[in-house]
Amino acid sequence: MIDKVAWLHWQGGRILSTRSRGKDRFYFPGGKREAGETDAQTLLREIEEELTVHLRSDSLRYLGTFEAQAHGHAPGVLVRMICYAAAYTGTLRPANEIEEITWLSYQDRPRVSAVDQLIFDWLRGQGLLAD
Repeated sequence: MIDKVAWLHWQGGRILSTRSRGKDRFYFPGGKREAGETDAQTLLREIEEELTVHLRSDSLRYLGTFEAQAHGHAPGVLVRMICYAAAYTGTLRPANEIEEITWLSYQDRPRVSAVDQLIFDWLRGQGLLAD
């Protein structure tokens, strides 16, 4: 099981997504925790490293946990994505391994990983993601 923490940030019916160098799919920003890190510590560190913005820890809100086949891994390897929303300060810019940031709608669902597709479905069901 791959353990990841993700930041879900949406506006105007679109969700922020990222593509890492050499990857063919988009993923929600976030990443794997380092030894001893909490969800919040992981998320704040990863988002600053990947997008050069600072999440406001006082606004962190748990949204849900989703599991699916891990993209690019052998069958049966699952990823567990623990998702949070939070306000941020700064200007979104791709950094480190992130090559591209974009805003996706539900019609872009085929462009994301399996676990992100589950989250797209959930967001749409909540009325947060436009067709």
